[in-house]
Amino acid sequence: MESSLYIIIAGILGLGLGAVAAGLFVKNNSKKLEEQAKEKAKSLIREAEINAEAIKKERMLEAKEKYLKLKSEFEEDANKKKAIIITNENKIKQREQVLAKELEQIKRKEAELDSKKENLSAQLHSVQVKKDELDKVTSQRISDLEKIAGLTRDEAKDQLVEMLKDEANTKASSHIKDILDQAKLTATKQAKKIVLDTIQRTATEHAIENCVSVFNIESDDVKGKIIGREGRNIRALEAATGVEIIVDDTPEAIIISGFDPVRREVARLSLHRLVQDGRIHPARIEEVVAKTEKNIEEEIVEIGERTCIDLGIHGLHPELIRMVGRMRFRSSYGQNLLQHSREVAKLCATMAAEMGLNAKLAKRAGLLHDIGKVYPEEAELPHAILGMELAKKYKEHPEVINAIGAHHDEIEMTSMISPIVQASDAISGSRPGARREIMDSYIKRLKELEELALAFDGVNKCFAMQAGRELRVLVDADNVDDQTASKLSFDISQKIEKEMQYPGQIKITVIREMRAVNYAK
Repeated sequence: MESSLYIIIAGILGLGLGAVAAGLFVKNNSKKLEEQAKEKAKSLIREAEINAEAIKKERMLEAKEKYLKLKSEFEEDANKKKAIIITNENKIKQREQVLAKELEQIKRKEAELDSKKENLSAQLHSVQVKKDELDKVTSQRISDLEKIAGLTRDEAKDQLVEMLKDEANTKASSHIKDILDQAKLTATKQAKKIVLDTIQRTATEHAIENCVSVFNIESDDVKGKIIGREGRNIRALEAATGVEIIVDDTPEAIIISGFDPVRREVARLSLHRLVQDGRIHPARIEEVVAKTEKNIEEEIVEIGERTCIDLGIHGLHPELIRMVGRMRFRSSYGQNLLQHSREVAKLCATMAAEMGLNAKLAKRAGLLHDIGKVYPEEAELPHAILGMELAKKYKEHPEVINAIGAHHDEIEMTSMISPIVQASDAISGSRPGARREIMDSYIKRLKELEELALAFDGVNKCFAMQAGRELRVLVDADNVDDQTASKLSFDISQKIEKEMQYPGQIKITVIREMRAVNYAK
């Protein structure tokens, strides 16, 4: 029992001593940690102070450098301005010196003028005195002459004025006639010179268009595919393109015939694509023709744009550009319409430049003068009037509109550009080789036109003019009155429409005049 009690007491004492030891150990460690933390905090504070001091010095240096830089820039700018001010002051001083010299010269001239003025006043006074004396003498002489002649002064003056007036009128009339004759001669020479210079400076091809196109093939075996079973491929192609396909014994060639160059070109390109593809049947033909027509329309626009760029014409309406492109596939008497219009535009520009007119406006009018020929819809109006209406619709310049409408005399010319366009059109169309119509057939057509009108009663003479575009009919004034003349013009136009083949339109002008003739013996 006692031993157990001793053991328990010893254990309790041990535990107490351990707890005391542990408490002392913890207390010692806490003090050490606290001291370490304080030391570390002091160290961090010192480092922060050092860093702050370094940053402060760095910022001060940067501020000082910036200040010095700004100060330098300010001083440099101030020096420049000061130099400018000094320069301007020097110029002002020089100008003041010049003005002072000029002022001194002006004062000197004023003094000279005052001196001359005094001299002139004295001379005028002397002249006035002499004039008064002369007037007295003249009046005395006039009085003496009036007594001798028996006429008053006013009567003599009137007679003298009438004599001088008649003499002046005679001389003026003669002088005016000489001037007019000289002006006509000079104007004719100048006009010929301008036309010749214009023609010489314009080089143009004169190849004429045909009504057929030749499609070459590699071998005659392809002809069978193009014809198809019982000719169905040919019929489908002709129906889709509107041309005539001629497959004959011509080796390695197929003839495409048609008056519309656009349709011929569509047919030729369609055949080319079909032969390359190898699949030739009606459905494929319709598909290829539709694609080709679309491509041709795109090509037409491209041709129009390229033409305008080549000629330096800007601001043209897109629809007019498309019509210019369509000219490439139209012809007049075998002459390609686009080539003709380009040539007319160049001729107009050259003539206008020689005459001191607006060359760009003249070139524009020359290009568009036949635009009515490519209007996509059928119209009863003449192509010049139709072209004029199109130009109005697309807001062209009034001088361009008048030139288009007047180039075949359908309307009155109101600007100088209009006769230039008319002359250039005639030059381009009448060049040798420009158009297919030969001289014999041309003369024959004009002769038939005159004979047709001469067959009517009351017609004395007929003259075909403007390359057959105008027929002037002279009638007997005693047998044909005004009302009959109007009816005669209509009847002749109807007969021409029924019996003759001609391009464009023909203007019939019936002229009835009464002439009274007498002879002075």
